[in-house]
Amino acid sequence: MAASIKDVAKEAGVSIATVSRVLNDIDVVNEDTKKKVLAAIKKLGYRPNIVARSLKTQKTSTIGIIIPDISSQFYPEIVRGAEDVANIYDYNIILCNTDLDVEKEMEYLKVLKEKMVDGVLYMSSSLRKDIIELIRELEIPTVLAETIDEEKSFPSVTIDNLEAAYDATEYLIEKGNKKIAYIGPNDNNVNGTSLRYKGYKKALKENNIKLDESLICFAGTKAKDGYEAIDKILSNSSIDAVFCASDEIAMGAINSLRDKDINVPNDIDVMGFDNIYSSSIFYPKLTTIAQPMYDMGSVGMRMLIKIINKQELEKEHYVLDHKLIERNSCKK
Repeated sequence: MAASIKDVAKEAGVSIATVSRVLNDIDVVNEDTKKKVLAAIKKLGYRPNIVARSLKTQKTSTIGIIIPDISSQFYPEIVRGAEDVANIYDYNIILCNTDLDVEKEMEYLKVLKEKMVDGVLYMSSSLRKDIIELIRELEIPTVLAETIDEEKSFPSVTIDNLEAAYDATEYLIEKGNKKIAYIGPNDNNVNGTSLRYKGYKKALKENNIKLDESLICFAGTKAKDGYEAIDKILSNSSIDAVFCASDEIAMGAINSLRDKDINVPNDIDVMGFDNIYSSSIFYPKLTTIAQPMYDMGSVGMRMLIKIINKQELEKEHYVLDHKLIERNSCKK
């Protein structure tokens, strides 16, 4: 039978109220008494009733993390950074995978509210207005990771996706490429990934390269999207290079080119984005834009915990540094 708070009080030779004060870290208990209580808790293996405690304090020490795609190598690394920080501050995690389904995102937000989570670290494939309105309506402290809403109404941690995509496209242009294809989300979407198309267009414009619609394929961010997009693009045009809005797209694109006996990078340069683990072991190893995924999670979680505890944020919006990683999928 599990030990109760009464058992802890008896073992330590103190009142139940004193044990409660120690558990809630109220600074009215002297150090010797606190040590006795903590020793009794350890000896008896006592675990507080979180439900009963949360009803009294209106806090559950639980944080929800919403991610769009658990099969991606990108989001788990963000979650790892977030969870490591949460553990330091004794918060538990509820992980919600939406499978890129907006309706599931909305349902999970409602479920997390019912579970009385203290806050949400939110990653979204589409920050639609109805989702933004729902977050406001539910009044859950929320921090956005790897994305940002148009009005910047929620604290966020991300990279400058537009500038990162600009750097990637500029790199391809500096290699002498003129006919540079783009595979990735449309800039009509409201999320960080969609800004990469804007960065691509900006680089072309500043280098006096006319935007060629036949070289653009709006798609998802999976390997199959990259594979299928290359088929569509090459059926209409020839290309020198392709900028892919994710590493998974780039891997699919390279596989498609390989099946057509087109060599990467000798015939076509391929640029990825994210620097997921596979990018360094895929053949050829991907030249890509590295996002600080772990840091996004850890910074986002620190921000959220500060908000939960009503502490002032040093900054509302953190823009972390990206880095261009040169490997073997682009000509040297």
